Amino acid sequence: MSRWWTEAVAALGDVVPLPLAALILLAVALLVALGWYFFPAWVPRRLPRFSLPRLRRPRLPRFRLPRFRRRARRARTEPPALRLPAPRTPEPVPAGGLGPADRLAAEGRYAEAVRERLREMVRLLVVRQVVEPRPGLTVVELTEAAARNRPQVRPTLHAAGAIFSDLWYAQRPATAAHDRRMRELATDLSRELTGEEPR
Repeated sequence: MSRWWTEAVAALGDVVPLPLAALILLAVALLVALGWYFFPAWVPRRLPRFSLPRLRRPRLPRFRLPRFRRRARRARTEPPALRLPAPRTPEPVPAGGLGPADRLAAEGRYAEAVRERLREMVRLLVVRQVVEPRPGLTVVELTEAAARNRPQVRPTLHAAGAIFSDLWYAQRPATAAHDRRMRELATDLSRELTGEEPR
């Protein structure tokens, strides 16, 4: 084995000087190392395809049935946690004195009762011309607009908006305490705006 190696190195030394052969071997080793390190990058992803030209056939019209695709729901750009329920036209209070919010609370639907009481508060603010009726008004916008005209209503509206957001958007379970607190806030707002208790 050693004799073969000696003869091979001597034959190579006759053709190429040994320092130049060492540099060539070093360069080859460097290229192999770089190719190994950057392996996926230099390998072509697609090999070139060689194909014969095809004869073109006349295209026939294709008849396709219409496809019904589901429209992708658009992601909401803003969180709905601040959206207020739109104020509805007031319903007549029945002879028993129970309004829509009281009926919902009596049925144990406290989250809906809280929403209805907030609608009544918004409706009272609109009737008293504290805020302008605007669709898509948020709790923060409502509080700021009302506080500009009546600064004393800011704490009441802030507390009511917090309860509404916790129940409807944070998905916390509604209880009778939430409805009772909302009723107290509605009473406070009516007293601050009109100076009298709501019916």
